[in-house]
Amino acid sequence: MNEDSDGKRSATSQKQMTTISQHNFGFSEPGQTNEEAFSISIMENIEEEYGMFVWPCSIVLAEYIWQQRSFFTGKSVLELGAGTSLPGLVAAKVGANVTLTDDSSRLEVLENMRRVCHLNKLNCKIMGITWGEWDLPIFSLQPSIILGADVLYDSKDFDNLFTTVTFLLQNTPGSVFITSYHNRSGHHLIEYLMVKWSLKCTKLLDAFSFMPSCKSSTLTGIIQLVEIMLDDQQSRA
Repeated sequence: MNEDSDGKRSATSQKQMTTISQHNFGFSEPGQTNEEAFSISIMENIEEEYGMFVWPCSIVLAEYIWQQRSFFTGKSVLELGAGTSLPGLVAAKVGANVTLTDDSSRLEVLENMRRVCHLNKLNCKIMGITWGEWDLPIFSLQPSIILGADVLYDSKDFDNLFTTVTFLLQNTPGSVFITSYHNRSGHHLIEYLMVKWSLKCTKLLDAFSFMPSCKSSTLTGIIQLVEIMLDDQQSRA
């Protein structure tokens, strides 16, 4: 098989592995809708790396945003490690001004973000941000809400993540970092890092305490959602 044929076969295979999943918000019961209800379409590719499909923590964070939508309306929102961007897209849908970010080197993920925004007719800013690196664009960001779904995945990335999160929180007084994570990461280590970076937990929820049964039935493991802010008292100590 020649090079052109190989290229066509690869492109065809990638297209076959790409699916579009639908995520519904505000549809209380089958067959019932209300004027606020909507769906978000996500393009996923199961052959690609973890940034190209929807993880359970994204579903949990997106649902929380929907339920707390009045808090997000009109706010400046930044999603870190957005991947398929479900939480950020829900925030945009409920009226937030959203910037979606992922690692600067992951061009295929950033391009998929653009496609998903176009698919859902949402105008979000797309930006490459590598945690712990001080690229020029990060200095212009002043989000009042920072989102992160399953960004507490690998402990070797924690310091770089919290370096970036702390900088963004300091850049906008009163801002908050809202993240959902599987407890596999070790909550005690997270608590240690919050002390290290002068942060504090202002809300901690178990996902099953607020997820509707139709969505919680698909979840496995212990998923928690936490809101984190600067610890002003510790900063002054």
